[in-house]
Amino acid sequence: MNTPPPPFQPEPTPFHQPPARTQRRLIVEIVEARDLLPKDGHGSSSAYVVVDFDAQKKRTSTKFRDLNPVWNEMLEFVVSDPKNMEREELDVEVYNDKRFGNGSGRKNNFLGRVKIYGSQFARRGEEGLVYFPLEKKSVFSWVRGDIGLKIYYFDEVAEEEPPPPPPQGEDSLPPPQVLHNLPPEKPSPGVVVVEEGRVIEGPVPSEMCHRSFPEAQPPPMVVVEESSPPQMVGHVHCTRPPSPPPSAHPVAPVSEVHYYPPEVRNMQAARPPIGERVRIPKKPNGDFSPRVINSKIGGETVATAVTAERSRPYDLVEPMQYLFVKIEKARGLAPSDGAYVKVRTSNHFKRTKPAIYRPGEPTDSPEWKQVFALGHNRADSAVSGETLEISVWDAPSESFLGGVCFDLSEVPVRDPPDSPLAPQWYRLEGSATDQSSGRVSGDIQLSVWIGTQADEAFPEAWSSDVPHVVHTRSKVYQSPKLWYLRATVVEAQDLHIAPNLPPLTAPEVRVKAQLGFQSARTSRGSMNNHSGSFHWNEDLIFVAGEPLEDCLILVVEDRTTKETQLLGHAMIPVSSIEQRIDERHVPSKWHTLDGGGGGGPYCGRISLRLCLEGGYHVLEEAAHVCSDFRPTAKQLWKPAIGILELGILGARGLLPMKAKDGGKGSTDAYCVAKYGKKWVRTRTITDSFDPRWNEQYTWQVYDPCTVLTIGVFDNWRMFSDISDNRPDTRIGKIRIRVSTLESNKVYTNSYPLVVLLPSGLKKMGEIEVAIRFACPSLLPDICAVYGQPLLPRMHYVRPLGVAQQEALRGAATKMVAGWLARAEPPLGSEVVRYMLDADSHTWSMRKSKANWYRIVGVLAWAVGLAKWLNSIRQWRNPAQDTGRYGRPVISSRDG
Repeated sequence: MNTPPPPFQPEPTPFHQPPARTQRRLIVEIVEARDLLPKDGHGSSSAYVVVDFDAQKKRTSTKFRDLNPVWNEMLEFVVSDPKNMEREELDVEVYNDKRFGNGSGRKNNFLGRVKIYGSQFARRGEEGLVYFPLEKKSVFSWVRGDIGLKIYYFDEVAEEEPPPPPPQGEDSLPPPQVLHNLPPEKPSPGVVVVEEGRVIEGPVPSEMCHRSFPEAQPPPMVVVEESSPPQMVGHVHCTRPPSPPPSAHPVAPVSEVHYYPPEVRNMQAARPPIGERVRIPKKPNGDFSPRVINSKIGGETVATAVTAERSRPYDLVEPMQYLFVKIEKARGLAPSDGAYVKVRTSNHFKRTKPAIYRPGEPTDSPEWKQVFALGHNRADSAVSGETLEISVWDAPSESFLGGVCFDLSEVPVRDPPDSPLAPQWYRLEGSATDQSSGRVSGDIQLSVWIGTQADEAFPEAWSSDVPHVVHTRSKVYQSPKLWYLRATVVEAQDLHIAPNLPPLTAPEVRVKAQLGFQSARTSRGSMNNHSGSFHWNEDLIFVAGEPLEDCLILVVEDRTTKETQLLGHAMIPVSSIEQRIDERHVPSKWHTLDGGGGGGPYCGRISLRLCLEGGYHVLEEAAHVCSDFRPTAKQLWKPAIGILELGILGARGLLPMKAKDGGKGSTDAYCVAKYGKKWVRTRTITDSFDPRWNEQYTWQVYDPCTVLTIGVFDNWRMFSDISDNRPDTRIGKIRIRVSTLESNKVYTNSYPLVVLLPSGLKKMGEIEVAIRFACPSLLPDICAVYGQPLLPRMHYVRPLGVAQQEALRGAATKMVAGWLARAEPPLGSEVVRYMLDADSHTWSMRKSKANWYRIVGVLAWAVGLAKWLNSIRQWRNPAQDTGRYGRPVISSRDG
């Protein structure tokens, strides 16, 4: 059961300046090391640890000849500047003590190091045992193993009560006994717990993934549609609420712990993140620039966030409470022709679809298997004593068959990852007259609980804020797997050429290839007079999508005369074509031509070299805004470097897109986000200019040089009475580059939705999103990704032409749009084409003018120089020109 949040108590954030008369201390507990490298010449090492922090260096004792030493020693450091503690670095180095070796070493051998930033420190009570892999000091270092550390800090109060300001010179440090008199705090479980050789993951402590929502965050790079990408706003330190003065009964510190998805936790288990601070140039906010919004997630500020006891997957959006009612089935009902169920609260009224009767079962046991999600405020319902009424009715006669009533204050609360609530049988009740007459009888099986939009039943539930139409549901789509099909036409033999050609006229024979809606034709083939064969050696490239059900059709045509004559054709199933992932040679094969013009069953044969190219990336987006660069073949994929999490909070100030109810302006908005092969679509919020979605999605990131695209649309397909099938209207879109996001940092910003009209730019509203790029990889790995080519290797070994690639991109876009249009609910082709910028290559007067002005700007200096030289050459006014151009020469000679 949820409890109401405690009253607002301002607490200092982890890196906020503590109150006066306090001293912040950092505790580094060296627990143990595992699998160290032997360096003493006897197959072992005598290890000790040196810790350096804030110009303070301390070391542990030496463990004699032990590759898995255990210290359990605590080293204490004084934090001189708590306000800037997050910028400090903690260096932990492990050495082999030469005194316990064979005596040949002149210095202590280096065994490894760990560098930890202040942003990873935890407050006391939230620390956990974390194993960090030992790193090299230089390229030539040889290290192995890891070290287990517990790192936390606390603020030590000098006196019980804050005294008046002391005079100059009386300020002194608190005595060391205060450390032992501090009240005990309840420790929270750590990230990794070691128990009898097993590694058990627990809730992630804040030193690994502390999330904060400052009031001024630098918004990431965003490209607004049809406009130049605005620069990022500079990083500004926020102003925290003042911390309360110390009292005799201190309040337990409250903080928020963020939990990463399982994918990130698995990557963190191998490589803990090391934060790198990124400095970003400033740009003042304007009407069309992104701005930071008030970062209140779930109605809680950073200082008063309640520590979560379990992982909450929807941590980037505001939790929205819903009352879930799952109607399963009934038994022993009174005779009826078609029963249905009514669900009623003080604010909502819903009814189920008609009942389903299984074959061979009695008609008194209908089934519905339907879930309702009704907007709910648990605090208000507890005060007002709301009830939930579930009643069964007969559809033809509208007669009452029984009902059940629930007190909403006693409905259980379910939080994922709890298992689904088991449905139970409830006895249907009614008035005394109904029960005595036999009209009310039987039981109904259902379950009722209170949850949020993170519940797995929410996507398919009939929600109270959205009409249950198939086009209004939130869904996740997957783009089809696309291949480049390379068809090399080598030669053709035994063709039946018309004998009545004019003298000295060579036949013009071409090969036309067609795959679905794509078609291409070779040039004129060269004829061998001795053998009568035709040669081309031309490549025709198409886009093929899985499942490979189409056939490649090749037609040999004689275009010598005005009327094209068919010489033969061949049909080759795409599923039978060989796949390759590199540039290896594919042998050619002969295929028989059928169905020529009067040539009988055999019309010749054609030699083809066919292959499905798996080493290319099939571009359906423009290369500069692409969200994925992986090749088609999965064998060439590299591991993911992080997780991209997007919380779609809502939109503000949307303009009316349609007129309803006698001319009243309305907008039924939904949001679409695309990254890689994964598309997501939020539910449609009807008749609202400020819709709130609060939906969260994640993607795996394989390359940081990619772009996330988010678009907002107005839903027209939800109205079944529209016969012309009007497409959904675009409202605007934004693009966020992953490379501009600082690792493990939450950006909560509002971005303008801008479209280009003939009258100029127009702001259609704003979209509010929260985004985080969780990247546990180390800095050298990220730098290695930046040092690799953008596209797969085959794009450089056998490159495609610009015009050819644009034509293939248009075909790929059309195939993706056709694939997503067959989903349920369908994603309209106009939405897909707008998200993929399918018309970006088309000509427009605006682009032509912009390009012309760019060219003029580049050549302006050359044109000015030419005019200047031409004026000198013409000498229109010799006296004036001599004085103008001769004066600098005379001055230089005098100097």
